[in-house]
Amino acid sequence: MITDLLMILLVVLIAFLFWQQRRQSEIAHHAIKRHCDQLDLQVLSVSLLRYQFRLPDGRLCFHSLYQFEFSARGDDYYQGRMIMIGFKAAKFMLPPYRLVDNDF
Repeated sequence: MITDLLMILLVVLIAFLFWQQRRQSEIAHHAIKRHCDQLDLQVLSVSLLRYQFRLPDGRLCFHSLYQFEFSARGDDYYQGRMIMIGFKAAKFMLPPYRLVDNDF
């Protein structure tokens, strides 16, 4: 009886964690798309890279690291990263990329 209850609670916990991770992934995708739209970039792909406990500045904080590919001109691609703490985009890290000249 008690083992059945524990198994049900375990299944519910796993389903809840999966649902929260999917929600975070959708929020991350929208945040990356919005950031790239502000910079006039095209998003090519977004993926979860890993979970970490230490931020790049050395502070302890559980966070998710997302990697995304973007294009500036349409015939190139670059890889950027985003740190997500909870359900908020904390930091975007983009490499130098070639700007598009729209003076034509």
